[in-house]
Amino acid sequence: MRDWQALQQSLATGPAVLVTVDQVRGSGPREVGAWMAVTPQRLFATIGGGQLEFDAIAQARALLAAGTVAEPLRRYALGPSLGQCCGGVVHLRFEWLAQADIAGLRERLAGEDSLLPVALFGGGHVGRAIVRQLAALPASVQWFDSRDEIFPEDLPPSVRAEHSDPVQAAVRDIVPGAHVLIMSFSHAEDLDVLVACLLRQREKGDLAFIGLIGSKSKWAVFRHRLEARGFTAHELAAVTCPIGLPGITGKQPEVIALAVAAQLLQGWPAG
Repeated sequence: MRDWQALQQSLATGPAVLVTVDQVRGSGPREVGAWMAVTPQRLFATIGGGQLEFDAIAQARALLAAGTVAEPLRRYALGPSLGQCCGGVVHLRFEWLAQADIAGLRERLAGEDSLLPVALFGGGHVGRAIVRQLAALPASVQWFDSRDEIFPEDLPPSVRAEHSDPVQAAVRDIVPGAHVLIMSFSHAEDLDVLVACLLRQREKGDLAFIGLIGSKSKWAVFRHRLEARGFTAHELAAVTCPIGLPGITGKQPEVIALAVAAQLLQGWPAG
């Protein structure tokens, strides 16, 4: 469950104070738009931790006790007043939230546009590990497989699973800008999905990343077959194989998932 969803549930039983980073001058722990919500007993999300967050929590709980937000915008100098090494100045906005605000929380706080879009082909051990890894990260996942009943029942809210047979037909449904990961149960399916992705890239050029699980030898075989189908060296350069952050060499599904997630998040402007 994402923070905004948990906050929705909490607001059904009592108010909260929403704390949002309104301005940042110089260096700060989080970017403009980062938020946390405070109730008398709980916290949701974060504005960066440290003394800034500690003071903001105390201020929010004082406002909850008072029953109102009289001064919505507060300035925090991180170096002189808080002893944090960032050295910048952060302006935090404090806002009262109540049950009437539940309906609009997703639009305000979910940050869907800042989520890393991932299209994952394959519901095996590595695919499941990647889904678990991405569930805790700012990502939105489309998950495809040609096999029936392959997906777990308890999918994270950020994951949409879809059975597709043939599986490569789902390539047309991938959201623009997606980072594609190909790891089906067979090399034949992997090749079919990869061909579909390269054809879509040729037509639209709207996939941010095409990654194929496997070894250098697997890619050499695939490359030869793809060249025989008329794909150019320039087109094949868009494929990353093996996948995963270089230097992480473990073969356990969880290790591969961590390496792949780190690779996808490099340079992603997530909030």
